[in-house]
Amino acid sequence: MAHFAELDEQNKVLRVLVVSNEVTTIDGEESEQRGIDSLVDLLGDKIWKQTSYNHTFRKNYAGKGYTYDETRDAFISPKAFPSWSLDEDTCLWKAPTPKPDDGKRYYWDEETTSWKENE
Repeated sequence: MAHFAELDEQNKVLRVLVVSNEVTTIDGEESEQRGIDSLVDLLGDKIWKQTSYNHTFRKNYAGKGYTYDETRDAFISPKAFPSWSLDEDTCLWKAPTPKPDDGKRYYWDEETTSWKENE
């Protein structure tokens, strides 16, 4: 199955739909344009971008509220916290300090910009 994100004029993801491989595949090769054409035929003239459930292209699987960044050719989730920054390699948001890796459960405290242990 192929997954396609519908975008608004600001490249925000409105929804993600599934299109059958029978529609998107020609001679064993998947075609993004065939999926887009099929969706336009069914739902009208909308903006569609294929997204990868397995993260094999466009960095991240699209979700409602994500943004498609044309320059990076990537789907980016909404920013989790003001202090977090975008990792250019993964297009994921990261905290200014790494989360402790000691097997305990933590949550991000934006007020102190630090990880706090769950109690």
